Amino acid sequence: MKLKQVIFGWVNYFRISSMKEAIKRIDMKLRSRIRVIIWKQWKITRKQIKSLIQLGIPEEEAKGLTFCRKGFRYIGLSKVVQRAISNKRLKQRGLPSALEHYLKVHTVI
Repeated sequence: MKLKQVIFGWVNYFRISSMKEAIKRIDMKLRSRIRVIIWKQWKITRKQIKSLIQLGIPEEEAKGLTFCRKGFRYIGLSKVVQRAISNKRLKQRGLPSALEHYLKVHTVI
C-alpha cells in the first residue's frame, strides 16, 4: 500500500516531464528488488525450491538457482525468477506499474 502511494505520488508529480525511458528503467529495477525481497522471505532452500515449483518452474531449474552461489542481485535478474514471479503476478499482488500510470497521466505542454 505504501509503495503504491509513493509510486503514484512520484509519477503524478513528474507527469509534465517527458521521462518515459527513465520510468521504464526505474520500473525494471523496482520489480527486480521486489523479486529479491520475495526470495529473501522464502529463506530456507527447501522453501525456495518448493515455492519455485509451485510457481511453475521445473525442479532442476529451481535447484540450480537455489544452490547458486551468486548474490541476490543475480537472483533478482535471473530469467527463472522473472518467469516465476512475473510482472503479471506482481500486478495481481497489488504492485502497480509506474510506466503504465505515467502513460495514463502524462500531459504534454
